[in-house]
Amino acid sequence: MRTTQQEARAGGRYAYEGWEYSTDRGRHPRQPDEFTFPSIDKIVNFNAFHLIDLIAPRPVLVVAGSEAATAWMSDEAVKKANEPKRLRWVEGGSHIDLHDRYVPQVTAEIVPFFTENLASREADAAV
Repeated sequence: MRTTQQEARAGGRYAYEGWEYSTDRGRHPRQPDEFTFPSIDKIVNFNAFHLIDLIAPRPVLVVAGSEAATAWMSDEAVKKANEPKRLRWVEGGSHIDLHDRYVPQVTAEIVPFFTENLASREADAAV
């Protein structure tokens, strides 16, 4: 059963934003037409940190909204990751906002970071 707008608002700001993104704001034609609160249990129990150090020496770029409920996860991930790594904050953005409202700010970070870190890796490998 689809969560109503009233139920989503009762869940707080972040629950509402997740619900709102499943409306015309973020819906894709092939996306299931639902946002269910039980999915939040899966998110809460997910551990993205226990193997993050294995990503290195691949570059890690995290772009996060300063107002995101998940901001602490971004901070923690970058602290635990090995170099090269970078954390960039999008002031005022929430987790969901970065999917659509702050796309230029997010994408502006990608090319410079990966050009710097991947190009230097290719040069090192050629030596």
